[in-house]
Amino acid sequence: MAGIHNEGDYLVDPDEVDLGLDSVFIEAARPPSPEATFSIFQGLHKEFRIRLVGSHPLWGHHLWNSALSFSCSGIWSSKAQVVITDYPDPDLIQNIECNVEENVDVARKGNVAVQGYVWGHSIHPLLASLQNESNSNEDLFDLIILSDLIFNHSQHDSLFKTCRLALKPSPNASTFPSNDDATEASSPTSVLEPSLLVFYTHHRPHLAHRDMEFFEKARDQGWHCVEVVTQKFDPMFPEDPGEEEVRATVHGWLLTRSSR
Repeated sequence: MAGIHNEGDYLVDPDEVDLGLDSVFIEAARPPSPEATFSIFQGLHKEFRIRLVGSHPLWGHHLWNSALSFSCSGIWSSKAQVVITDYPDPDLIQNIECNVEENVDVARKGNVAVQGYVWGHSIHPLLASLQNESNSNEDLFDLIILSDLIFNHSQHDSLFKTCRLALKPSPNASTFPSNDDATEASSPTSVLEPSLLVFYTHHRPHLAHRDMEFFEKARDQGWHCVEVVTQKFDPMFPEDPGEEEVRATVHGWLLTRSSR
């Protein structure tokens, strides 16, 4: 998911519209979507062929720069159990399943689950996919990746709710460097304890301060926030307003905490 594109004429300020996803899907039945398209990119260790839905109101027909950035960062473990989520719309979920089938090695497919999920809702369906029969912190996640989500300012609290409940405790978060020590050379491959990786672009530069409120809230809730990635791409929508360099830059932040 990513930023808003092609704003038209509104009776209210479009920058302040509540982008709760339940509201997005209150609409008349859509006509059949155009045919799916494919995009190919080179990851750290292999080439990926990504299927994109033909069209979708949640922008699932675009391959977003934030996704390219964290996919090339080498964070994946061959032994990791991965749960991939998107809004529980059949077109989106089926498309992710197609991409898992196309791009995940046969030996790894049993470790990858795809689920529809709305941030802030019950995490029990997510934990069920971890396939751990014990009743302990091992049932929680080591790493949660938020990709192009913080543009939706009304959903920040829901994002934190899910992350607070679903991430394992991090008793040693104080071992991470301070913000002053972080550099662009830092790598998310160095994640050693339960963490969040938050990747985003300021798709609407005039609202960058609203995007950054996510990290202000994080610090207020006890999260330690360090920017670890800054990467330039071509802007998603060259004709959109706002400084092009801002719209072309992906930022990645590492968030850890000292306790649940």
